[in-house]
Amino acid sequence: MTHFFQKNILNNWYYHFYSSCHSVLFTHLLWILWNNQRYYLRRKKSSILHIGKLFPISVPFQYEYFNAVLINEVDEEGNNVELGGEFILEPNDHFNNLSVNLSHSVVQVPTNMYNKDPDIVNGVYWSEALNKVFVDNFETDPTLIWQYFGSAKGFFRQYPGVKWHPDEHGVIGFDCRNRKWYIQAATSPKDVVILVDVSGSMKGLRLTIARQTVSSILDTLGDDDFFNIIAYNQEIHYVEPCLNGTLVRADRTNKDHFREHLDKLFAKGIGLLGEALSEAFTILNDFNQTGRGSVCSQAIMLVTDGATEMYDDVFEKFNWPERKVRIFPYLIGRESAFADNLKWMACANKGYFSQISTLADVQENVMRYLHVMSRPKVIDHEHDTVWTEAYVDNCSFMKSLTVLSFCSFALWLFMQKNQGILLGVVGTDIPLQELMKLIPKHMLGIHGYVFAITNNGYILIHPDLRPLYQGSQKRRKPHYSSVDLSEVEWEDKDDILRNAMVNRRTGTFSMETKKTVDRGRRVLKMHYDYYYTDIKGTPFSVGVALSRGHGKYFFRGNVSVDAGLRDLEQPDVALADEWTYCNTEEEHEHRHLTQIQAIKLFMTGRRLNLKCDRELIQEVLFDAVVTAPLEAYWTGLALNKSENSDKGVEITFLGTRSGLSRINLFIPTDQDFLTAEDKEGVFNADHFPLWYKRAAEQVPGTFVYSIPFSTGTLSRAFVQSTDCSLVLCSAVGIQMKLEYFQRKFWTACRQSYPWCLCLLSFLLEFNLYSWWNVDLTVKGICHFCKLKLLDDFFNMKLNFQFDRFSHLAQRSRGKTMMVPCDTEYPAFVSERTIKETTGNIQCDNCVRSFVIQQIPSSNLFMVVVDNKCDCSSIPPVTMDPIEIILKFQKDRKKPESCHPFHPEFPVCVMLLL
Repeated sequence: MTHFFQKNILNNWYYHFYSSCHSVLFTHLLWILWNNQRYYLRRKKSSILHIGKLFPISVPFQYEYFNAVLINEVDEEGNNVELGGEFILEPNDHFNNLSVNLSHSVVQVPTNMYNKDPDIVNGVYWSEALNKVFVDNFETDPTLIWQYFGSAKGFFRQYPGVKWHPDEHGVIGFDCRNRKWYIQAATSPKDVVILVDVSGSMKGLRLTIARQTVSSILDTLGDDDFFNIIAYNQEIHYVEPCLNGTLVRADRTNKDHFREHLDKLFAKGIGLLGEALSEAFTILNDFNQTGRGSVCSQAIMLVTDGATEMYDDVFEKFNWPERKVRIFPYLIGRESAFADNLKWMACANKGYFSQISTLADVQENVMRYLHVMSRPKVIDHEHDTVWTEAYVDNCSFMKSLTVLSFCSFALWLFMQKNQGILLGVVGTDIPLQELMKLIPKHMLGIHGYVFAITNNGYILIHPDLRPLYQGSQKRRKPHYSSVDLSEVEWEDKDDILRNAMVNRRTGTFSMETKKTVDRGRRVLKMHYDYYYTDIKGTPFSVGVALSRGHGKYFFRGNVSVDAGLRDLEQPDVALADEWTYCNTEEEHEHRHLTQIQAIKLFMTGRRLNLKCDRELIQEVLFDAVVTAPLEAYWTGLALNKSENSDKGVEITFLGTRSGLSRINLFIPTDQDFLTAEDKEGVFNADHFPLWYKRAAEQVPGTFVYSIPFSTGTLSRAFVQSTDCSLVLCSAVGIQMKLEYFQRKFWTACRQSYPWCLCLLSFLLEFNLYSWWNVDLTVKGICHFCKLKLLDDFFNMKLNFQFDRFSHLAQRSRGKTMMVPCDTEYPAFVSERTIKETTGNIQCDNCVRSFVIQQIPSSNLFMVVVDNKCDCSSIPPVTMDPIEIILKFQKDRKKPESCHPFHPEFPVCVMLLL
């Protein structure tokens, strides 16, 4: 195969190189990426801004709407149920093959709300005007997916229309007002102290309701908010003693941690509210002065069964006359003896009073404080747009969890005729996969990648962000949306790169790294240059990581369009499925086109309005022409029985840096190698194939032998890279059966060393992964690694964050749950300058001799060990992860928008129940 390339391809390639200073070339690449993403996100923003302001009107009598749960449902007599009706649904690949209706939206109402409540029906009626806007937006921008309106009353209007499915208990727990896009759009960032009364009068059901109330308040806090929880009776008890006198960010990790401590609260003694209020005011004031909190709105949430006095002396000392801290009392229980004092506190401190009598009352009453916090923003008429971090959605209209990740763009709506009334929040989802398609992967080099983070340093996109557990059933990892950049770019010990991006700077950074591939099983030592900038109009910053040694030179060749298109359409040719050669998403008329079809239309001039990357297309056409002889060459080998008599070779394959692949099946196989299921083995939006990466780090012309761990089969593949002087042009390889390779190996061994079967022999990859040995039942195979092999042949490197979510914790109520943790584990990299070594291992009563030798032109070692000595008592080397603690407090960039107060805001706002 090497001879074929040298004779038939490499000698015929005409090429020239484009070389320039790294900083100039890569800065241009960063500008292309920034401009593409800015244009894409701006289009999504303009779609939402078209909705404008709404004018609620009275609902006519007997108004009906399409309820997302009831559509197409019939009763026992076969008649459509009320609020259901016939609703046409058709599968649509743009919406993950869900059955949708592109002409109408549907309305979802939480299970705990009456779907014919007058307020709900009235809101659904006037919000139906959004339906036309949604349809027009989708026709204008076909890349849009879900558009929606979350009402302050609790209903959720979604376009396109899709049927929702309750869980096994007949419940849909989705409430749009608890979603981050709603919370962030409706209110400004805030610092919150929650005071929980644990005096003796709170025993029993009242304490249970209080815990649920606090938990619901935590649900309304987002990543830009800060909080703490204090329980009080005759003393003050911080729910988390380690966080005494401070506030913490309201990310999911912290909120879940505090929820665990709520179960430990018990009621006794008397309640001294005055001291608790003084402590809360002191925390808010001190923390605000540090500049580490929201530096915007402040609030005290008071959860109690009553107050014996008004505590006006405390408010006069800490909060009047500015009233910067709002008070939101929640009266627990049916008794109203002390309600007047709590109402006065809310009235005198620009807050809101609510009474919660049962667990069913908790959700609605907690949500009411958001209306108060949103009024300054509404009165200011500031249409602040918000962007959320990445998340994997699993709503009830999806029967199973998909691997699609989104970020949301949202904008709040208000009632124009009556200032200060929040109607709800309108938004759209942006698939991160679409953002990934904007990345010019062919310009990044083999190991290059793009990443983006939020203002809090959380990863938006990054090749090392793995939000789902692997396996047949995809499950979200807990806290997957709050993975910090420092947890994947961990070698930046001082957070130089992270802090620069969080603070929205533009610049460069370089460092030596050890990158894991093959899901952390193997390590590559690299030197990366990082280029970063902010994306205007969003809280995101984007970065480009480029490995030195790849991407400095570009390979270009000239072929005729006709020849290129002819060879591109051959059946053994495939293009990178997630690369964008032509943008077929922007226009409806192009959505049905494959990339090869779009390239053909563009290059023949029949679709001039197609947006295509001409340079990338020229590269892929060139690769198609120069690799075309491979098909005949491989076919000839398959037909030649003398060279493939025992059918050991299964697949031959080739990949080029333009994303072109050629695959030839020698025998039928059901393997998922080089298919869509083999995510590591194909060209993806964020990486080159694993076999391509590993071949690139070998000496050109040598072979990489690889074990497909994910399949669990006995097949093996080896890959060879093709060097074009200064540029890695392609990688080519075969997949063969393990038995076939073993027979070849042992035949050669017997011919050269007839005695070799008397010893224990096996092969190792450069990353210390065993292929096989003569007797797999022999114990203590790797004991010598610990004593001699690691010293001579391998360098041990530590601190790889492979799986952030691996620990089990026992909850106080007997439930087991996953909790986040960062782990480090050892990895081994070969010292290639050492070709051979010998030695002896001292075991219990004998000495075991061994020989280790590199196999030429490969990534394998041959290890031969005397098997007459039993060394099973010596423990093997392990690669078990160890939990580590990273820096807790990280820099963050506060949102630019803040609306804590407005002069027109009334002093007294309360609800009398």
